[in-house]
Amino acid sequence: DEEALRRALHELVLRHEPLRTTFVEQDGRPFQLIAPVLEPSLDVVELRDVPDSEREAEAWRRLHEEARRPFDLEKGPLLHAVLYRLSSSEHVLLLTLHHIVTDGWSMGVMVREVAELYAAFASGLPSPLPALPLQYAAFASWQRQWLQGEALEAQLSYWRQRLDPSAVLQLPGDRPRPATSSARGARHTVFLPAQLAESLKDLGARDGRTLFSVLLAAFNVLLHRYCGQDDVTVGTPIAGRNRADLEGLIGLFVNTLAVRTDLSGDPTFQQLVGRVHETALGAFAH
Repeated sequence: DEEALRRALHELVLRHEPLRTTFVEQDGRPFQLIAPVLEPSLDVVELRDVPDSEREAEAWRRLHEEARRPFDLEKGPLLHAVLYRLSSSEHVLLLTLHHIVTDGWSMGVMVREVAELYAAFASGLPSPLPALPLQYAAFASWQRQWLQGEALEAQLSYWRQRLDPSAVLQLPGDRPRPATSSARGARHTVFLPAQLAESLKDLGARDGRTLFSVLLAAFNVLLHRYCGQDDVTVGTPIAGRNRADLEGLIGLFVNTLAVRTDLSGDPTFQQLVGRVHETALGAFAH
């Protein structure tokens, strides 16, 4: 139901100010400009005339090509929506957002709300979603006001004590490190068997530790085995939503947390998990 989908996207953009936001520079500083109304466009790509054997491959080719279309931060919009019609009953919807207005958590919020809105509008019902308690700009303003003076100095003092700029991980590679770093990389996905995942949870639960602490401790052991260093710092992305009223918002809350672990003294794995757990708690608190 194309009309119901358009209405769902319109309601989504109406609910969440970041999807109506553009960014301009004034006197060398960036500012948010929030449009009171923004009608999101939904481009429809017809693929029903493509031969059956080629249709899915063609859809994915066009989808990846569209996903690389750049954004204009000053003009917007920062949400692109394209509907690929494979048949009368099969469609692919691509939603592409600039990272400045979204994060991984936000994508989950967006998918859930679009699904609920679409189901309601397709059935002739009004929006089932309650009003949001606040918008991203209010959070950004609060954070900027809070993070200054004594609060800012306390945060900086903690990290100055915790981190050592000279403690760089010397991970041995099979090729020399290039003089200039690049963004070229790869992703390697590993699936842990369900039984193993449950046993890891149980291992942590015995001492009140989380699965995060167990896995990070194991990763630190692996790094220590490769490089022989007792001082290891690992960066981990965090959701950055430490208040309940932020959970339903679309916006960029994500941050990267540095978790530094001391592996000296040949600790048992159980002891190491305890160290990681305490270090992680302190890092999350700051």
